[in-house]
Amino acid sequence: MKGELIQRHAKLPSTQDLLHRIAEDGAPDGTVIVADEQEGGRGQRGKSWHSPLGGLWMSVLVRPKGAAAGEVLSVRAGLAVARVLARYPTLPPVSLKWPNDLFIADRKVGGLLCEARWRGSELWWVAVGLGLNVANPVPAEVAELATALGEYDRTITPEALLGPLAAELATLGEGGSTLSAEERAEFQARHWLRGKRIVAPVRGTAGPVAADGALMVGLDEGGQMAVRAASVVLA
Repeated sequence: MKGELIQRHAKLPSTQDLLHRIAEDGAPDGTVIVADEQEGGRGQRGKSWHSPLGGLWMSVLVRPKGAAAGEVLSVRAGLAVARVLARYPTLPPVSLKWPNDLFIADRKVGGLLCEARWRGSELWWVAVGLGLNVANPVPAEVAELATALGEYDRTITPEALLGPLAAELATLGEGGSTLSAEERAEFQARHWLRGKRIVAPVRGTAGPVAADGALMVGLDEGGQMAVRAASVVLA
């Protein structure tokens, strides 16, 4: 990752919003916006994301070669982050909760947000946002559900992770429009929802991820359904 493609900021409302603005002005593929703090960080479906000092709050500009489905890019982004974190033997294995959450020891450590912009039928760019709890404090009210990398290794810093993560995420546009068998197997090994009962958006049991990135669910009444772009609620 070339250093000139990484734009650092002390504080921003949202790295995603700034990345969209500079993408429209012609910023190159692989451009990264990173902020020490975000005042208006967001996750899927407009949910707010607590973004204080000590965490890694970044967005990467991806200009895909083809119109890969959003779920495909989200799965690939999760795998990319997991690969980088796997370089730290002090950390427990990273699990991926479809479609966009990162878990360590059954607690959320980060989240991804892939926002596409289209020009007619042409996919123009995707802003891949990553929020990762590193050395920042986790609010007491969510401490049972969330964690930070610093709980396991206090030597890990946002700055140390920035370059490797930016380099991995910048390659997302090089993949095809569907997940390869290798990617699906890699996701299956980290599949946090695998075999769990869900009640929304349908009632059933979470199965594997399909080639188009959809979550396959074995329905209570029989058969399977492909779930796309939805928040999964556990039973």
